[in-house]
Amino acid sequence: MAMRRYFRSTVFLIISAVIVCGQYGFPQASADLRKSFPPLEQWKAAVLAGDAAALKSFYSSDPVAQVMANGVRISADADVSFWEGLKARSIALEMVAVLDRPKGTSVVFKADVQLPNGRSLSVTDGQMWRKQGDQWRVMSVERADAPPLKQPTDMNKNIYPADADARADIKSASERAAIGRKRVLLVFGANWCYDCHVLDLAFHRPDFASVMAGYEVVHVDLGEDETKNADVVKQFDATLDKGIPTLVVAESDGKLVVSQKNGEFEDARSMTPGAVLEFLNKWKPEAR
Repeated sequence: MAMRRYFRSTVFLIISAVIVCGQYGFPQASADLRKSFPPLEQWKAAVLAGDAAALKSFYSSDPVAQVMANGVRISADADVSFWEGLKARSIALEMVAVLDRPKGTSVVFKADVQLPNGRSLSVTDGQMWRKQGDQWRVMSVERADAPPLKQPTDMNKNIYPADADARADIKSASERAAIGRKRVLLVFGANWCYDCHVLDLAFHRPDFASVMAGYEVVHVDLGEDETKNADVVKQFDATLDKGIPTLVVAESDGKLVVSQKNGEFEDARSMTPGAVLEFLNKWKPEAR
């Protein structure tokens, strides 16, 4: 749990996420890593060679690599089997982010895999690498195959401005909500959070327009270590220990309507549009 939690905060966990995340903004990788990450190229070569043994050697055994695929925990062997089993003819990698972190390097990429039958498979993958001795090894993985929601291609969008005044933003949104007979939707997150970017893209889908019209959205920045705006978190009883983004719905007068408690959106990258709409429709204001 601790490793998975760290992986999400360092990246995207990314399928950190497209990308993954950084602190008070988006931490920059060193220039040579923005284009490639040599250990990943070696990993890719093992996939293309169909060499399961070589591929497995890239995954940490002590501690055991933690792997999530489409929101389900699997073993490193299962991840190896997935990639080896594709029998890929070619793999085109699009690097989304490579972030140097204190405990390793987070890599987020999209892979366009050409299959033997001529079809292609799109995979979004986030990997946390750490050097063990002379060998780089994968510590954590989050993989999504053809994710239902649009994934970000640019993590530089400033969804959570560092200089924003959360209380002032909430006051302004509440005033607009009162006039428009709407509710206020507070989205607690951070620019480094991949899933926060995924959710923001979902909010802007054309088919979400009618339900989003019932809300005034406020993004509340939690900062690098998720301690920023702690007073606002406490006021609205927001739960952060299950992951972010986390959503709170309030009336225009500040009365709490609902504060999610189970990290329902912390894996937004793997959610369907219908699952997000279900929440928004459930808590939208009643027609008047």
